[in-house]
Amino acid sequence: MRLTGYAHGGGCACKIPPGELEEMVAGLIGVPSDTLIVGLDHGDDAAAVRLDGNGIAVLSTVDFFTPVVDDAYDWGRIAAANAFSDIYAMGGRPILAVNLVCWPRDVLPMALAAEVLRGGLAVAIEAGCPVAGGHSVDDPEPKYGMAVTGVAASDRLLRTDAGIAGQPLSLSKPLGIGVLNSRHKQTGEVFPQAVATMVELNRAASEAALAGGARCATDVTGFGLLGHLLKLARASNLTAVVHADAVPYLDGARDALDAGYVSGGTRRNLEWVNPHVRWGGRSAGDERERLLLADAQTSGGLLVAGEVPGSPVIGELVPRRANLIEVR
Repeated sequence: MRLTGYAHGGGCACKIPPGELEEMVAGLIGVPSDTLIVGLDHGDDAAAVRLDGNGIAVLSTVDFFTPVVDDAYDWGRIAAANAFSDIYAMGGRPILAVNLVCWPRDVLPMALAAEVLRGGLAVAIEAGCPVAGGHSVDDPEPKYGMAVTGVAASDRLLRTDAGIAGQPLSLSKPLGIGVLNSRHKQTGEVFPQAVATMVELNRAASEAALAGGARCATDVTGFGLLGHLLKLARASNLTAVVHADAVPYLDGARDALDAGYVSGGTRRNLEWVNPHVRWGGRSAGDERERLLLADAQTSGGLLVAGEVPGSPVIGELVPRRANLIEVR
């Protein structure tokens, strides 16, 4: 059974557009708390609360989405890696996960749902994180993900508002997941390079970033590189410069783009960031370059303010200018 055919979108491309999401949660920002370290204010990847007197922060996140691939086991692995990424993006370590399952029980066999859960468990075991139960509902559209709890040193969190002018920007995974997933959904072609990238944990990149003294990071998922970079630059009151030629892409990504496999989520990302970007280089006259930089990723890499061994430097943070992002 082609799981992607039972969903209107796929993976993180099915997120509510960033502009609409910010309007929706605007009334929840600024709620006073004595223990909340990181909340909704800047759109960080997880919430963080301080435990009294021991220097430990507890992190909490939730992430789930519709099928991004047709293989049930791989979908489970991808969704789990994507959920754990929020903890790694904050500089934390996951300590507990619970499953979230929406399943059309009269349409798809429960054996497929079991395969999804098995995939999620496999990645959780790799992360060294127990999975203890969860919640399931009968739903017309299949969805899967996890709610994850983590811990981190409260004075060493990676957060979006801690960028400093002069810091380089490193990206730990190549882009192009979105266009390859769109091609997979429409044609059934399988792209092992995209699956391998999506199931890879961001643990190593997070640990390397912390070891290098980084304090500012986010992960690149449904809002694309430029969308997540916009939130980071805005939170840090800086401008982010992107050197487009330095951005890595998966094999086949440009071919998929040229063939027209672009998700609606990617186009909405570009529409949202466009007023805040000064386009230069190839992107000034080529919408394809702009779409790739806004491509909606699923379980993408970490975007770190600082150098991370093994990850290419794709730009830098500079003092605030007229635009929040400059693409060269």
